[in-house]
Amino acid sequence: MRVVIVTESFPPDVNGVAHCALQTARHLAARGHQPLVIAPATATGEGSDAPCPVIRVPSLPLPGYPEVRLALPSRRVATAIAAHRADLVHLASPFVLGVRGMAAAARLGVPAVAVYQTDLAGYARTYMGAGEGTAWRRLRAVHSAADRTLAPSTAALRDLTEHGVRRVRLWPRGVDTERFRPELRDAALRRELAPRGELIVGYVGRLAPEKQVELLAGVCALDGVRVVVTGDGPSGPALGSALPGAVFLGRRTGPELARIYASLDVFAHTGPYETFCQTVQEAMASGVPVIAPAAGGPLDLVAHGRTGLLVPPGDAGPFRDAVRELGDPALRAAYGRAGRSAVLGRTWAAVGDLLLEHYTEVLDARTAVAA
Repeated sequence: MRVVIVTESFPPDVNGVAHCALQTARHLAARGHQPLVIAPATATGEGSDAPCPVIRVPSLPLPGYPEVRLALPSRRVATAIAAHRADLVHLASPFVLGVRGMAAAARLGVPAVAVYQTDLAGYARTYMGAGEGTAWRRLRAVHSAADRTLAPSTAALRDLTEHGVRRVRLWPRGVDTERFRPELRDAALRRELAPRGELIVGYVGRLAPEKQVELLAGVCALDGVRVVVTGDGPSGPALGSALPGAVFLGRRTGPELARIYASLDVFAHTGPYETFCQTVQEAMASGVPVIAPAAGGPLDLVAHGRTGLLVPPGDAGPFRDAVRELGDPALRAAYGRAGRSAVLGRTWAAVGDLLLEHYTEVLDARTAVAA
């Protein structure tokens, strides 16, 4: 199968869209298929360890958030899809580049699968205080044009359906259970982060307004607790003041990130706009109990009272109270074991095979219509 992956982000970018697109390309190649990636050019011109050719489209940084690149109009998208003789176009979180990919696929008569990954309406509400309707109109237009839309969680599937998107199916995300595992817990790192033996509560992810990391301020005020923040982004400087006493590790990746996860006592995710929330899965794979908002993707991932605690979104108090509840080492250990067990079957290979089943169904449906 010849598949073109048109993605709004790709490594060396570090985010959920980029990571999922890379894993998709790897799985396609591993199963003997022929993927091609089309992605925005990066600021540094750095490449990635993709298992296939990557075509970069000229891009500009998003004003106020230079880590995000927006693709400029280019004929490369349609030219690349045609030259690859694509059987199917995979649109990863389509909004700018993906819209052009969808248009090109339609002109060429190539079926398209659109993967919904980013709550753009929620971002519009966070950054502009308005614009949700405009965001949904754009999302509805591109996803409705696709042969199938894949939603990462039941909450995302419901949102899409309620906003008029048709032909929506569920496709979750995988997690590397070999890289993220409890055995990587590091006593030396824990002494460095919490020299007085404090309970370590960690956040991993982008530092941006929609992530609401400032909700951990109440946790910072607890005696015997150390908050550790891993990641970077535009909110970084402000969070230094909002979270007194917290340790900021900056952006970490690979084995170093896995070691950080495993060395936490509690993982806390604060953002309410996650369509899936990959960092929650990575923490669970690391054997760490999770606190997350009872909204969006975490509703599918966190079994309240078994693998972690779900709290009302947007309120600092419940996060603080949940950390207090998880002060019991036996409870943390039980939640951590249950969380690890819950994700063991969610490998990228298993999830990738589910994606191939979606591809096959879409191609078969196109063939049936043509016949």
